[in-house]
This record gives sequence, C-alpha cells and structure tokens, in this order.
Amino acid sequence: MPIIVNLDVQLAKRKMKLTELSDAVGISVQNLSVLKTGKARAIRFSTLEALCKALACTPADLLEYQPK
Repeated sequence: MPIIVNLDVQLAKRKMKLTELSDAVGISVQNLSVLKTGKARAIRFSTLEALCKALACTPADLLEYQPK
C-alpha cells in the first residue's frame, strides 16, 4: 500500500502510549492499533482531525505517500 501511517512515530516523539491516545481521542485501542499497523483501509476526517489535535501535528505528519 503506498500510503504509510506514521502514528507510531508521532507517539514515540511524544512518549505517549496507545492507551493514552485512545483516552484522549475516544477511539478504541483496537481501532488505533489497526491504524498504527497500516491495516486500516480508510480513515474518517473526524478521526484524522482528533488524532492531529491530540498529537499537535498535521495530517502530513501522520500520513505519507510512497509510490511503489
């Protein structure tokens, strides 16, 4: 998949755990884990916005395009 999710990088930069992020954005740890591992097939803009707000980052910090 040419879209890479850098959620783990952003969490590491902030020394934040997935459970802390889950509490902050109101998304289950399981759903965040699916996103973090790159297995998600889609993401809602509202979810992306909540993640960016909680992590104080931009969508470009979370999503990266790598052509095959």
